[in-house]
Amino acid sequence: MATATEAGDTAADLASVYRDLHAHPELAFHETRTAAIVADRLRALGYDTSTGVGGTGVVGLLRNGDGPTALLRADMDALPVREETGLPYASTAEGVDGGDTVPLMHACGHDMHVTCLLGAAAVLAADRSAWRGTAMLVFQPAEEVGRGARAMVDDGLYERFGRPAVVLGQHVAPVPAGFLGLRRGPAFASADSLRVVLHGRGGHGSRPEATVDPVLMAAATVMRLQGVVSREVAGGSTAVVTVGALHAGSRPNVIPDRAELLLSVRTFDPHVRDAVLAAVERIVRAESAASGAPRDPDIAITESFPAVINDPEACARTEQGFGADLGPGLVVDPGPVTGSEDVGILADAAGVPCVYWLLGGADPQAFAGAEDFAALKRIAHGLPSNHSSRFAPVIEPTLTTGVKALVSAARTWMPAPA
Repeated sequence: MATATEAGDTAADLASVYRDLHAHPELAFHETRTAAIVADRLRALGYDTSTGVGGTGVVGLLRNGDGPTALLRADMDALPVREETGLPYASTAEGVDGGDTVPLMHACGHDMHVTCLLGAAAVLAADRSAWRGTAMLVFQPAEEVGRGARAMVDDGLYERFGRPAVVLGQHVAPVPAGFLGLRRGPAFASADSLRVVLHGRGGHGSRPEATVDPVLMAAATVMRLQGVVSREVAGGSTAVVTVGALHAGSRPNVIPDRAELLLSVRTFDPHVRDAVLAAVERIVRAESAASGAPRDPDIAITESFPAVINDPEACARTEQGFGADLGPGLVVDPGPVTGSEDVGILADAAGVPCVYWLLGGADPQAFAGAEDFAALKRIAHGLPSNHSSRFAPVIEPTLTTGVKALVSAARTWMPAPA
């Protein structure tokens, strides 16, 4: 199999691209610099390139005779996180999020996703004898807010560029670099983000009897919500309810008028999702009523990701290609991942299989002595994870493996005539 070097896009060049993207993160729907870099490199490789798809998305098409179309996807946006990796190429960038100036960081590895797909683009362009069909490269905005894939679909992704036979992609994770994690069936959880506003009646901190304290109301609500998963979800099902933020008041001697909770709910089964969301609403309303709130709480879903369901047959086909191209024993089943992704929207909208895998990005030396996959997972749990201010994939062999995996998957689905 051709390497990035054989494609005229050296490993050193790709590593430089990665470091540049890492140092210049951009928030959802503001990925203008990233998109420009992507578009310039695709055009230089001979791809028919379109920009501004779904806001800041980029689509590159490389037609190589008759054959199927394979969609390879990478997401581009970063997070409002202050980087604490200490790397020489660490981000010091800032952006505006919700009206506030915030630090920015590629804390989820989307810079690695973009770089790997650019490397794969170079390999596919350099060796067209190894495949037939149309490579459809989708660089997607706004995955972190769950709206980028939908925006591209609504902007006519498939009407304008054609409908693929499969959607392929990968997500870097704190597992050993050089390994891939592929889960058949439900692979990534659905995610719902909720904003809850509890209404009280403010007043002086010395006279709580004259108020309805939303801070106490919020505290009781947070504690009660912890019972949803442990007492209302069956042991054989999976769900997560996290209160990620609680905002109330600004002074020690002032009882505020309201408290705001931000929640994240993760599930795999639609029935479990419905039950958990109903339980959250019931508890919020009940605690509000029990506190004598002057008005009902406000409850709104602000973001929603569907579960990513990997097609079992498509996974088996892709995994066979991984074994042939990357070597045996490098693909593991990570089990269901409670993280979430909107890549499944691309597959669902096209009505085609989805194959989405984990790309190992952690230093292999950290796993020295691990004798089995269970030991690998225990070690991984102690490493900085995605969305951490200290998350930073090792450049190699993560980058080389990621390029090879994408090229392998593309060629598996767009084989050259025998």
